[in-house]
Amino acid sequence: MLHVHRSDRADDLVALLAELVAVPLPDPMQAEVVSVPTQGIERWLSQRLSGHLGVSPGAHDGVCANVEFPFPGTLIAGALAEASGVDPKADPWLPERAVWPLMEVVEEHFADPWLAPLAKHIENSETVEGSKRFSSIRHVADLFDRYAVHRPDMVQRWAAGSPQLGEATWQVDLWRLLRARIGRPGPAERLVDACQRLRKEPDLLGLPPRLSLFGLTRLAASYLDVLDAIAKGREVHLFLLHPSPALWARLQPEVDAASRFVLRAEDPTATTPNHPLLASWGRDAREMQLVLGGAVPHGQEVAAEPGSAATLLQRIQDDIRFDRLPAGTGGDDGERPLLEADDHSIRVHSCHGRGRQVEVLRDAVLHLLADDPTLEPRDIIVMCPDIEHFAPLIQATFGAHDLNDGPSDATRQLQIRLADRSLRQTNPVMGVLAEVMELATARITASEVLDLAGRDPVRRRFGFSDDDLFRLEEWVNGAFVRWGFDAEHRRTFQLADIDANTWRAGLDRILLGVAMAEDAQRLFGETLPLDDVDSGDIELAGRLAEFVHRLQRVLDELAEVRTVRDWADTLARASDALSATSPRDDWQRAQLTAVLEELVAEATAGEDASGVELSCDDIRSIMADRLKGKPTRANFRTGHLTVCTLVPMRSIPHRVVCLLGLDDGSFPRHVERDGDDLTARAPRVGDRDVRSEDRQLLLDALLAARDHLMITYSGRDERSNLPRPPAVPVGELLDVVDHTVRAA
Repeated sequence: MLHVHRSDRADDLVALLAELVAVPLPDPMQAEVVSVPTQGIERWLSQRLSGHLGVSPGAHDGVCANVEFPFPGTLIAGALAEASGVDPKADPWLPERAVWPLMEVVEEHFADPWLAPLAKHIENSETVEGSKRFSSIRHVADLFDRYAVHRPDMVQRWAAGSPQLGEATWQVDLWRLLRARIGRPGPAERLVDACQRLRKEPDLLGLPPRLSLFGLTRLAASYLDVLDAIAKGREVHLFLLHPSPALWARLQPEVDAASRFVLRAEDPTATTPNHPLLASWGRDAREMQLVLGGAVPHGQEVAAEPGSAATLLQRIQDDIRFDRLPAGTGGDDGERPLLEADDHSIRVHSCHGRGRQVEVLRDAVLHLLADDPTLEPRDIIVMCPDIEHFAPLIQATFGAHDLNDGPSDATRQLQIRLADRSLRQTNPVMGVLAEVMELATARITASEVLDLAGRDPVRRRFGFSDDDLFRLEEWVNGAFVRWGFDAEHRRTFQLADIDANTWRAGLDRILLGVAMAEDAQRLFGETLPLDDVDSGDIELAGRLAEFVHRLQRVLDELAEVRTVRDWADTLARASDALSATSPRDDWQRAQLTAVLEELVAEATAGEDASGVELSCDDIRSIMADRLKGKPTRANFRTGHLTVCTLVPMRSIPHRVVCLLGLDDGSFPRHVERDGDDLTARAPRVGDRDVRSEDRQLLLDALLAARDHLMITYSGRDERSNLPRPPAVPVGELLDVVDHTVRAA
C-alpha cells in the first residue's frame, strides 16, 4: 500500500514519521529506510526523530538508530537493479558511461545527412567557441537519460519502432544506433518487466516491510511506477511538504478527475489558488498533488489550525496556509491591520552590490543575537542562489570563522560553516589543475601566471614566499612582460613575428641581469639585462625560470589530442609538475587521483579504454562537471551559522532564515530553452522547470522561518549608484506585504 502524508510544517511531518518509526518492524534487526531528496537534512531529521521518540511526553532525549537515509534515486535504482539484474553502478546506460559509445556512433555517422542537425551544431561551436564536441554529445546522452526517467513511454515506442509525429528523427535514429552499440536494453525498456516482477515477487528486494520517502518535491513518471510496484508488497509512505492544506483540499476533486499525465498547458488547477504567492510561487507543490492525486490513496494529514497572528511574517504564513487573499487586496486600507513599530519579522535590504549585502547581513544577524539572548547561531540559516560568488565575500566579512579553512578567531562573535563549495575551492590541488587547463587556450598574461604562482600548492612546489612573490611582480613589471610565452606561442593570435614583451624576452632580461648590470644601457645579444636582480636573488630567478618552463611544457602537452586514459596520466603529471602538498594535505592529491580513476573507469569497457580521442576543451568540460559545486551533507544546527545553497528541502525550520543575493537577473535562474529537449515541447505537470523550482524554494523558505525572514538584494549599482529593481519574486513579496499591513 502507498500512503501520502502531508503538512505545511516540516516539524509536523517529522512527528508523523516518528509515530511511524515507533511502530516496531516484524524483524527488530531490520533497518528502517527513510529516503530524503537532498543531502544535508539527515542529521536534522535524525535529531528531530530522536526528540519525538523520547521516553516521556515532551522528552528530547530519545535515540534514533538503525535508520538509513538513501536518496530516492538510489533507492529506486536499487529496486530496478534487483528486478532486472543490472548493477546500477555498472549500468552502461548511465550518461557518464553511455557518452563514450555515443561518441563513437557520432564519429562513424558524422557525415550522414540524417545527423546533420547535430553535426552542424558541433561544427559551428568548434569554429566559434573552441571544441565543444564532447559537451554536445554528453548533452545528448543526458537527454536520453532524461527521456528514460520522465518519458519512458516515448523511449519504449522508439524501441518498438513506432515513434510519434513530432519526435525528432535524428534523435530516434541515434538512440537506436546507441542501443545496438551497447547491446543491452535501456532503463525504459527494463521498466515494465521490472515493475511486473516487483509486484509478483515482493521478497525479491532486500528492503524492510516499510519505506518512508520524506520531503519529495517531484516524482518522475518512472519513479512513481516503481514505487507503486514496491507498494504492492510492503508499505510505502510519502511525507510531502505542502504550503496550504486548504488549497490541497479544494484541489482534490479536480485532481481525482484529472490524468496524472496532463499537459502543463491544460492544467485544470492553474487558476485555483487565491493567495498571490501560492499562485506565483507554488506551482511545483500543486503539480506534485496532480501527479500523485489519482494514483495513490491518501493517509494521515496534518491540517493547519487558525491562530492569532502576531507578526507580519505570521500573518502572511497564515494567509498562505488558508489560501486567502491579503486583507487589503480589495483596496480598503481600513481592513489592513496596523504594523507594529517593533515588528521586524520580515526585512528586505536594498544594498549597493554583493559585498554590501554580506556586510548588511552580518550587522543584522549580530543585532538579532544581541537583542534576543535565547537566539543562537545554530538557529540561523543563510541561503543564497550561488554560493561560489558569495563565499569569498562571506569569508572576508565574517573573518576567520569558516571551520573548513582553519581555526576561528575567538575574539569575534560568529562562527560560520560554508557548505556546497566546489572541489576546486575546497581542494587547492584541483583548483590549480583547473586553472592550468583554463590557461591552455589563454594568452598567458603576466597577471595570470603570477596569480597561478601565488596558489598554495604552487608556492610549496617552488618555494615562493610572500616576499618572493612581491619581488617577482617587480621583476615582471620591470622586464615589461605582457603576454605570451614566445613568438611561436603568439602564432594563434596572428603575431608570430613579435617576440617583444613575451615571457621568454622577459626571462632573458631577468636571467641576464643575474650576471650583468644595466650600466650604460649595455646590450648582450640584443637583450638588455634587468638591473634590479641582486646577488641574493639568483636562486629566486632560477625558480621563476623553472616555473615558467614547466608551465609551458605542461600547456604544450595539453594542446595535443589523446584518449581518456592518456589524459588521466597527463593531468596527473601536470599536477605533480606544478604543485606539491604537505604531509597533512596529501588527501588533496589522493582526491585528484580518485577523480581521474573514476573518469577512466567510466570510459572503460572491460579492460579496454574507449578509443575516442579528446581535445583539451573536451577534457576541460569533463573535469569542470566534476569540480563544480554540488549540494553536500551540510550539518545543520551544530552550533554554527550555516551558509548553504538554495536547493530543495534545505528550508528546514529555523528561527531566522536569511536569503542572500536575490538580485534581478540572478534569481530566479535563467536557463535558455533547449530546442533538442523533446519533453520541453509539450511539458507535462510535474516536469522540472528551473524558474518554478526557484520560486517554490522561496515559498518553502518563507514558511520555514519561525521568527524572522531576511532578504538582501542589489538595489543600487555599486559603481554608478543607479537604482536597480528587485528580483520579480521579491517584488511580489513586497506587494503582498503592502496588501497585508499598513504603516502608521
